[in-house]
Amino acid sequence: MAGIISSNSSLTKLQALNGLFAIYKKQGPTSADVLNSLKAVLLREAGVENPRKRKKQSLKMGHGGTLDSNACGVLVVGVGNGTKMLTTMLAGSKKYVAVGQLGKATDTLDASGSVVMEKDFEHVTRLEVEEKLKTFTGDIMQVPPLYSALKKDGQRLSALLKKGHKVEAKPARAVTVYNLTLQEFTAPLFTLDIECGGGFYVRSLVDDLGKALSSCAHVKELTRTKQGQFTLEEHALQEEQWSLEHILRALQPCPEALS
Repeated sequence: MAGIISSNSSLTKLQALNGLFAIYKKQGPTSADVLNSLKAVLLREAGVENPRKRKKQSLKMGHGGTLDSNACGVLVVGVGNGTKMLTTMLAGSKKYVAVGQLGKATDTLDASGSVVMEKDFEHVTRLEVEEKLKTFTGDIMQVPPLYSALKKDGQRLSALLKKGHKVEAKPARAVTVYNLTLQEFTAPLFTLDIECGGGFYVRSLVDDLGKALSSCAHVKELTRTKQGQFTLEEHALQEEQWSLEHILRALQPCPEALS
């Protein structure tokens, strides 16, 4: 009996949560997959064995700012009324560390895709990369990747492409790059530190940079180190920390107006 009361109590606490917290998304699964895994872990901890079949015991949760399957790092999660705050997360500043590879372009602009072009890169120097990066700093125009979470007629472009549909590139849009520095350069690999605003695609930056260097390039590794006020080192809960106790400690509550 005590166990049932404890489970009900945990579920009530879980469903009463309102606010934002951050988790670590590993490389491989989609952001939606990771969110579903988090929900399942929390509901199981609260005694709900088959979360998908128990709709009444649902948990209102969403994430702010999709991380590509091939990327890892900070994923901000809204729970309860915290889901209303996620749009501010999309608009806020983000930081990334990206490892790019010169000489090969892929259809997805990252390592998950198929190689569609190979070009020489021996002529590219560290100094040339640093010079070209200056043209990608500040307010710039950027064409989003075809493989992205952006939608056409209610369906994600990436999903349409995988089904074999022809997809036209979205028009270039204004994005902001606050800071862009070259950390390492050992051809064909280079490492960038990036701070940018909402709507910015690191994959498009690396693809455009490769072209600007009279070569081609794709993202080999991508880590989001900061999103809004949440940083990878200080705030992102690792998978073993996905519990009510850790979330209660990490939760940034909603402003009173949203509660």
